Amino acid sequence: MTATTTLKLPDELKARIAAVAQQSGKSAHAFMVEALQLQTELAERRTAFVADALLAREEVARYGLVVDADEVFDYLKARAEGKPARKPDPSSI
Repeated sequence: MTATTTLKLPDELKARIAAVAQQSGKSAHAFMVEALQLQTELAERRTAFVADALLAREEVARYGLVVDADEVFDYLKARAEGKPARKPDPSSI
């Protein structure tokens, strides 16, 4: 189901949207819907990222264990290259 929403846009922005939408072969409406979808997804991902970071911070505070970033990068690089790799061990802070 779709709902109708009215947006009051400054004339300059409306003209810019119309021009860019036309260049991309879309209607202004389709362009704006896509832009809103993308910005909503970005905001949702940012919110999830912050929540994950806060959880990780709590875990570090609770357990006092961290993994060296360079060791993680070396591990991931080796795995991406198909080489055998040992997971880095956490250490106390």
